[in-house]
Amino acid sequence: MQTTNIPQQILKKHFGFEQFRPLQEEIIQGILQAKDTLVLMPTGGGKSICFQVPALLLPHLTLVVSPLIALMKDQVDALKANGISAAYLNSSMDEASQYDLLEQIKNERVKLLYVSPEKLLTLIPFFSSQVTISLIAIDEAHCISAWGHDFRPEYTRLKQLKEVWPQVPIIALTATADKITRKDILHQLSLQNPEVFIASFDRPNLSLTVRFGVKKKKKMEEIISFIHARAKESGIIYCLSRKATEEMAADLQAYGISADYYHAGMSAEERSRVQEEFINDKTKVICATIAFGMGIDKSNVRFVIHNSLPKNMEGYYQEIGRAGRDGLPSDTLLYYSLGDVIMLRNFIEESGQKELNLEKLNRMQQYAEAPICRRKILLAYFGETLSDDCHNCDVCKQPKKLFDGTELVQKALSALHRTNQSVGTNMLIDIIRGSHRKEIIESQFHLLKTYGVGKDKSFFEWQQLILQMINLGLLEIAYDESNSLKITDFGNQILYGRQRIQLVQPEITNDFTGKTKTYQKTYTEQDQEELLFEKLRASRRVLAEKENVPAYIIFSDATLKEIVSKKPQSLAEFIHVNGMGEHKVKKYGNTLLKELKSWQKEAYIKVPKADTYKETLALLQQGFSVEEIAETRQIQATTIYSHVAHLYQTKQLASLDSYITTQEIELVKKAKQETGESKQLAPIYLFLKEEVPYHIIRLCLSYLEREEAVELN
Repeated sequence: MQTTNIPQQILKKHFGFEQFRPLQEEIIQGILQAKDTLVLMPTGGGKSICFQVPALLLPHLTLVVSPLIALMKDQVDALKANGISAAYLNSSMDEASQYDLLEQIKNERVKLLYVSPEKLLTLIPFFSSQVTISLIAIDEAHCISAWGHDFRPEYTRLKQLKEVWPQVPIIALTATADKITRKDILHQLSLQNPEVFIASFDRPNLSLTVRFGVKKKKKMEEIISFIHARAKESGIIYCLSRKATEEMAADLQAYGISADYYHAGMSAEERSRVQEEFINDKTKVICATIAFGMGIDKSNVRFVIHNSLPKNMEGYYQEIGRAGRDGLPSDTLLYYSLGDVIMLRNFIEESGQKELNLEKLNRMQQYAEAPICRRKILLAYFGETLSDDCHNCDVCKQPKKLFDGTELVQKALSALHRTNQSVGTNMLIDIIRGSHRKEIIESQFHLLKTYGVGKDKSFFEWQQLILQMINLGLLEIAYDESNSLKITDFGNQILYGRQRIQLVQPEITNDFTGKTKTYQKTYTEQDQEELLFEKLRASRRVLAEKENVPAYIIFSDATLKEIVSKKPQSLAEFIHVNGMGEHKVKKYGNTLLKELKSWQKEAYIKVPKADTYKETLALLQQGFSVEEIAETRQIQATTIYSHVAHLYQTKQLASLDSYITTQEIELVKKAKQETGESKQLAPIYLFLKEEVPYHIIRLCLSYLEREEAVELN
């Protein structure tokens, strides 16, 4: 198959993008050569394009295996919005709808079919006997591996696909998979000599912030402040338990924030309602367990907050990846405490794959406590090196200050030693700070020589210092002894003065919003552009409600921002906006132009008038037909034909071959000679007995005039 430049034409025509992102084009070329492929690409990195573009180039059906109904619906709605024939097949459909769809598939009226693994496996006899398959795409492929963070038993049966269709290329895609998971995916799917593509996991548009040991009341105040700083934006708050999601949502609602909760204990109908209202911007903030998110393709999530420490880096990366999928600046905020670590360790002790999961938790904890650029640690986990600091995480923005912490460490270790190493973190801090709580008096810890030696520091500061001591290997937690602290050999080296130790200066908490800082334009310009962005968002909302699809499927925020920046003055100029394919220009271009003109009038902004001939030329060059241009620009086709004649006559258009025939040119040439007319169309029209349309006569006259000019020269 000749594919030179064709994938890029498809990308522009249907998806509205001028260029592929890194690796996308190589992946597509491999698929068009029938190669099995594994793709690791971060959330929002453009995985779907890797199989959607080849699906439009291959002759027959592409099957897309997807784990969640909501994800299927979003993807199909987005494809249809781009003028592509796509459908989904799952258990939510009634029998009649399923039968009708299968008939359409048999008649090759569908290019991409999204299907759950269970449904696909039951329909293998139908597909193998009555449908020709060109490509199979398996999304969220980490679900097939028991080593992955979201293992699903039904996925393991997908190994049958290679047995049934040995010659059909399979592309497996995932946003998060470590080396062992990647190896298992290849094995489970029986991929043959697969090409493996690992895209950069760097999402520089996401800010990364971690907050340790913030008390519940203070944390709630910070979260409310954080959300109020983003009053018009959508976000997700991940909580460790179902109860916590409900409490968080109730607290936010009490402060007038549009919030709801989501967890696996709710009915399917309730979960679906919450998800739909969030997708359609009716609910701004979702408080959820990790059950929420895989099926969300919402591109304009602007922040993700973790109310507690995630259990591994894969899950954390996937969850924060739900913010800023459109590439615009977005914020992530992680709260955690030692209590989170202890609780998660207890869960892991009772689960399978204990050693692996404990190691994954340790890596998560190391990230949260890092004194160096967090993005470097995050990317290193996925095997990627970042040479420079990111300047978009809390550590880079406020570098950690080191000091000689030897004396403080000795105070803490000495106090712990005098308790016979029988207390946990909170009790040790209370002893050091000289607390009069009942348990301390009863245990006679108030009589220790080290009682109250650290009263000059707050409880919060000591929490941070002791956590550092654990991370540095001075202390360890005896989880089997009621989480009591134990001094390590290294700790004894410090305690007895054989070594000194550097610590990070503890944070002193102040007001916190975590708002991403961006370049600020002059107040007037910024204010005017904000007005335009809101006008476009409101218009998008109306279109979305009319078509019953999420707003971001009509246009992403990134597309609207680019429209605000470029301010197109004609339909032809919209072609150069990322995310505006031909279908969307035809369908929505005039609506956007009206909003722009309305804004310009309100903002008293003068802009150059669009050149109507150039606009027609630009649309012709993009492959629009005369009729499509007329419909899109909402003017008569005869006017567009007059533009074509003018463009040819002024040598801006090279040929009229697709509009007029040699026979028509000869007829008009003869009529012109007989009537003596070269400008008026009516005499020629009557001479030809009204058999040649006016627009054809106009084009033929333009052709003849240019030919005569050539002869004279």
